[in-house]
Amino acid sequence: MNIVVLGGSGFMGSHVCDALSKKGYNVKIFDLKKSKWIKKNQKMIIGNILNLSSLDKAIRGSQIVYNFVALSDIDYAKYRPIETVKINILGTLNALTLSKKYNVKKFIQASTIYATSEEGGFYARSKRAAEDYIEEFKKIYGLNYTILRFGSLYGERSDNSNGIRSIIYNAIKKKKLIYKGKK
Repeated sequence: MNIVVLGGSGFMGSHVCDALSKKGYNVKIFDLKKSKWIKKNQKMIIGNILNLSSLDKAIRGSQIVYNFVALSDIDYAKYRPIETVKINILGTLNALTLSKKYNVKKFIQASTIYATSEEGGFYARSKRAAEDYIEEFKKIYGLNYTILRFGSLYGERSDNSNGIRSIIYNAIKKKKLIYKGKK
């Protein structure tokens, strides 16, 4: 089975690519930059989810599409609503449109626990809107989907912008637990 992981060079996407490859699936990684963790049996496609031509190459021939592409830093998204909409909503719509075109069997969307809360600002609103589009694609076109709502994640390959990594780093280096958030 052919699977494409959009955003497959990132923290979560790269781990999903590894797990799928271990299970014997043919995995294509689609991302803005080459994965640091690409395996010999994986194919890399460099592209932008907003560019339909490169996205088409990635989705064509795939039976399953995982979408991990997102502007996911809540603090960054707070001051960039247009960029957040473009990547998180329009990018998802592009992937959905091509998934429909190529009769993808299943679309799997990485979302957030903030999608149904009052927290998370523009990021949360954009992920909720993307979920709404996915649900409409199911109603109108019959595109099967799964939405995964993640909370805060941490682990190997997380970068310096990861909130939990920052808390742990400060605890170890500064001997202080520092958390910027609401009580």
